[in-house]
Amino acid sequence: MQMLMPDPQIYVERTLAIIKPDLINKETEIEDIILRSGFTIVQKRKLQLSPEQCSNFYVEQYGKMFFPNLTAYMSSGPIIVMVLARHCAISYWKDLLGPSNSIVAKETYPDSLRAIYGTDDLRNGLHGSVSFSSAEREIRFMFPEVVIEPILVGQAAKDYLNRYVNPTLLKGLTALCKKKPSDPFTWLADWLVENNPNTPKLKHDVMIVEEP
Repeated sequence: MQMLMPDPQIYVERTLAIIKPDLINKETEIEDIILRSGFTIVQKRKLQLSPEQCSNFYVEQYGKMFFPNLTAYMSSGPIIVMVLARHCAISYWKDLLGPSNSIVAKETYPDSLRAIYGTDDLRNGLHGSVSFSSAEREIRFMFPEVVIEPILVGQAAKDYLNRYVNPTLLKGLTALCKKKPSDPFTWLADWLVENNPNTPKLKHDVMIVEEP
């Protein structure tokens, strides 16, 4: 009896991560954990928000008792904001962070980042988007110049691969078989870079003048 396997899907999700003011000196250490956990850091910037900007960012928390303390804390010093990408990025980052209250995190998820780096419910060290819609809004807030394109899945992803990726890849694999290099992976990587059909082409009559 033949089992029907589900069609593969290409799905790379993005989420927003923030290293909060009191943890800014742990930036390199935390980024290393992020990368070793399978994330790609797509965008990164260091900035300091005003209390008004913090109020706008945390608008979903407006009206709660801790809101004034939250905006004061988040505007008290510089922060590191990052766009992280991987499969199921939102849920994976939330799991890595642990509960929002660091005291609870220390008791229930002692290996989570908030258990390790946080101190209480307010100063929990790190932020992560809680949902897809939150991630989209927060990324636009922190990186207004970033264009968030719809993610292709299912048949749309297959159509994109068949139209834009597979023809070039097939040419590269054919050339690889003919060449038979000693290091096929590096050779194919170099070939794809040199034969990338999306590489911008400059007209020959364009003159580039370097400033003295």
